[in-house]
Amino acid sequence: MDKALNYLALARKAGLAELGEEPVGAAARAGHARLVLVASDASDHTWRRAKSFVAGTRQQLVRLSATKDEMGMAIGRTSLAIAAITDIGLSVALVKTLDAQKYKDVISVLEEMEQKALQRKKEAKVHQQNKRIGKRKSNK
Repeated sequence: MDKALNYLALARKAGLAELGEEPVGAAARAGHARLVLVASDASDHTWRRAKSFVAGTRQQLVRLSATKDEMGMAIGRTSLAIAAITDIGLSVALVKTLDAQKYKDVISVLEEMEQKALQRKKEAKVHQQNKRIGKRKSNK
């Protein structure tokens, strides 16, 4: 669990995390959240809200075994019940530190999303190169 909390802290420092119910809800509605994390001792209301944030989307939801105090300590607050990671790479890395068997479905969805993001990035790079020097024609 310490590694997962370290990834959460890293995401916060990099500006790739939304912390708290309102920012997480806004990120999820905008489609920016990749992974929503809920503390183990968060209220049932918070859990239901988190489920409604990701309902009907490919955004994933995980209930951590860490408490609100532990999550808060990891990011420099007193407590934190809900957080969202907006970077796909960090999301995959965080979930892989958890129980792989329990979260295999979450991992597979996130890895698929990561592959698509890498493909889009590669296509954008090729597009930029084509704009600069022109597309090369084959000699057929």
